[in-house]
Amino acid sequence: MRKVITYGTFDLLHYGHINLLRRAKEQGDYLIVALSTDEFNWDEKQKKCYFSYEKRKMLLEAIRYVDLVIPENKWDQKMTDIDEFKVDVFVMGDDWKGKFDFVEETGAEVVYLERTPEISTSQIKRDLDSNKKEEKA
Repeated sequence: MRKVITYGTFDLLHYGHINLLRRAKEQGDYLIVALSTDEFNWDEKQKKCYFSYEKRKMLLEAIRYVDLVIPENKWDQKMTDIDEFKVDVFVMGDDWKGKFDFVEETGAEVVYLERTPEISTSQIKRDLDSNKKEEKA
């Protein structure tokens, strides 16, 4: 069995996320998603999620491409996750290209997948904020 792992926040789940998860799953037989916890998002990234970790986890677990969701608590857990879960392929969006090449030291293949260009959580948040400002005007 070829195991794949990817990492992310997956807030405001959208079709770009689904595309990424589908294409990650195509890299193997079993897809593990390491989901950023609320504490990790705030303490390390200064990001506040709309949905809590538990709700984001529930959404991901409902997606047919996802086999297991685990918490991401710190930046440097990737190497131990790959070892613990016997991962063969490490997948990230291509906006991270080159940043995780060191993971190859574990023997896992590193794959950067192209993002869905016309959609992102940041864009959704900007659009919603823009609409809110227009309503007030």
